[in-house]
Amino acid sequence: MSRTLINNYLKDLDIIKTASGTVREGVVSEAFKDLLKAYARAQNLIFLNQYELPPQDGKRRYVDGALVYDVRLAFGYWEAKDEEDDLDKEIAAKFRRGYPRDNIIFEDSRSAVLFQNGNEVKRADVHDDKAAKAGQSPRPILKSDPDAGIIVLDSETQLGGVPKAAFAYRLGNRSALDWILDQHKEKTPKDPTIREKFNTYRFADHKDRVIDLLARVTRVSVETMEIVEAMRAVGSRQ
Repeated sequence: MSRTLINNYLKDLDIIKTASGTVREGVVSEAFKDLLKAYARAQNLIFLNQYELPPQDGKRRYVDGALVYDVRLAFGYWEAKDEEDDLDKEIAAKFRRGYPRDNIIFEDSRSAVLFQNGNEVKRADVHDDKAAKAGQSPRPILKSDPDAGIIVLDSETQLGGVPKAAFAYRLGNRSALDWILDQHKEKTPKDPTIREKFNTYRFADHKDRVIDLLARVTRVSVETMEIVEAMRAVGSRQ
């Protein structure tokens, strides 16, 4: 997709938010819809609003939009959500309802997440360009997707190829990797004095160290699970 189309989208999004005073999906999603329409024209595709999916359990289902070839064959799908929604939870809920996983993008006017062939392949912060130009750090995310073998650190950095076994080694009710991610999240202290004088932690300042720590804990987790499985195998033979 061309930089011109993306810049036009960011400009339209700002205009819509300023003029409407809201970030509701039904209002701000118009900017992303226009972006998809412009892209479709450049690629000889057709944008269809409220595209109907095949029924599931007798219920009709729709995505917010789809890019299709002129023979009604879908090229990709689009689903918009509110900024107030937890985007990852909304994505999981849609997939549980049988939404397509082959080529679909979810966005909430802050972030866009692309899935292809069942896997998350790209996550981007809508305002990354603006943040970079303003000298700001990428938005921290610090979430994992064990099934896809992915750890998303921020709006610019995603670690892939993480073995499933690394998530199997747990500290209490979560994996050691997820424990590390939680410990490094930016959290606002409740006490106003502490918040004003000592709330200086920024994930971006520790990102390289966290990446190194995750790599080392991944190795330890995998090796530990190998030992556990070997002990189980010995026990089952006795």
